[in-house]
Amino acid sequence: MKKRILSLATAVVALCFSAKLTGQTAGVLTFTFTEVVKSSTYNGNQQHVLAAWIQDNAGAFIKTKLRYVGGGTNDHLPTWAANCGCTSSTNATGSACNKTDATTGATLSSFAARTFTWDAKNVSGTSNGTVVTDGTYKVALQSTWNHGTSGTATTTYTFTKGPTTYTRTVASDPNFGNILIQWIPTITTGVNEVTAAGSPVFNVYPNPTSGIFNVEYEKANTIKVLNTLGSVIYEEKVNESTASTKTIDLSGFAEGIYFINVSNDKGSVNRRIILSR
Repeated sequence: MKKRILSLATAVVALCFSAKLTGQTAGVLTFTFTEVVKSSTYNGNQQHVLAAWIQDNAGAFIKTKLRYVGGGTNDHLPTWAANCGCTSSTNATGSACNKTDATTGATLSSFAARTFTWDAKNVSGTSNGTVVTDGTYKVALQSTWNHGTSGTATTTYTFTKGPTTYTRTVASDPNFGNILIQWIPTITTGVNEVTAAGSPVFNVYPNPTSGIFNVEYEKANTIKVLNTLGSVIYEEKVNESTASTKTIDLSGFAEGIYFINVSNDKGSVNRRIILSR
């Protein structure tokens, strides 16, 4: 009997440990990069094609995030095409290529800084899927800028998805620079915040936002918006004696996670907002 109880306890511990390892933490990945300008491109005017997608650590496809390609260059993203399920690895415009939740467009006419976000979900056919298991994942980028065999590059960047914030600046390579990876887990909703008596009360909506959102507040004298590096990008004094709503526009800022801080002399309260277009 004693041995049986011990075995049961061991099984429970193993189950709990397994559940911890295979959590499904919600959150947002923000990936920022700058394309390195190439001198020999389609038509000589910086035209090129580009794809970005999420893989698991073994290289299996999770979700496309960017795909820019034209009719005459639809065979120039073969790595992405093969990964995302195209019937032919040389056809980047076929209906079988999974582009669910991706930003798509024609052949690009300039090399530029770009940002995209990932909602930690996979795809289910043509629908957004469910939050994936925590663990190691990769952002894959493929760029092709001319018809030569050396005019293409595919690079992957590893990150950790889980309950802990992950931030990494990656060294530039010959094709991509200014690379910043930020995984920020979502704060669990439904948990009461511990705030000092007399602290501000506020709500933020819509969240996520495409740029413009509202802060509905009372008992506040200052409203701030901060980025994930802690820099204040917006600040305004408000009347503490009046309950009101302030409309804030972040349309000029990159997609990603931002923090709303509302304070008075008694204390401050923070909320997280997601900027996604």
